[in-house]
Amino acid sequence: MNPTPDAPFPQPDGQRGLRLQCGYGTDRGLRREMNEDSFIAADPVFAVADGMGGHEAGEVASGICVRTLAELPQAKTGSRDATAGVLQECLFKADADIREATGSRAGTTLSGVVVVEQRGVPYWLVLNIGDSRTYRYSHGRLTQISVDHSEVQDLVDAGQITLAEAAVYPRRHVVTRALGAGDDSEADYWLLPVEDGDRILVCSDGLNGELGDEQIAGILASEADPQAAVDELIQAALRSGGRDNITAIVLDARTETGDAA
Repeated sequence: MNPTPDAPFPQPDGQRGLRLQCGYGTDRGLRREMNEDSFIAADPVFAVADGMGGHEAGEVASGICVRTLAELPQAKTGSRDATAGVLQECLFKADADIREATGSRAGTTLSGVVVVEQRGVPYWLVLNIGDSRTYRYSHGRLTQISVDHSEVQDLVDAGQITLAEAAVYPRRHVVTRALGAGDDSEADYWLLPVEDGDRILVCSDGLNGELGDEQIAGILASEADPQAAVDELIQAALRSGGRDNITAIVLDARTETGDAA
């Protein structure tokens, strides 16, 4: 069950050094007949899945993905002891279930963070497969943590096209890794210490496909309330064309040290 938007999450005993505040939202967009995005925002799991396949198959794929994440013991209890290995086993199960349910006719991307603690220190455990994205806004700077699994990203990495060319590349939406489709269902993972004042943005490509990094950073800087930031990000993407489904989660972190300061 998702928490009430813009409300602090109750912290389990022994984990009161970190306070989280979350906003989230999704929109079908202006051109799609249905919304194939799904998301989960249940401490400590915050993730967005973007289904691919159309004719309800994409919606099935993304829905299976987030429901499988919701079955994690950590998602049910709020404990912060997940590992990359535990998450990957969960994703392998989601991959198999999607293939069985759709006959391998659909797939989904997935990106997000799981809050974990090691020796009392909180971390962002970032996971990504496909071209949904996870960003961190900290100290006035927006950084994309996840790396797209896409044809256009491969070309950029190889130096064959520039970032400006990538933005208009005709096959920029072709993903090279996904759950439920293709040969590779393994996610990438990053472990980053949580800093006081961190703001995490998780989104489907319907958001970053319409808004550049400067626009995203400007909204995250100007809207202090995470739910207001989500609402404005979605509205800005709609004003820019809204050509795809749009989903966003904004997660704010305050640490005990930051509160004392």
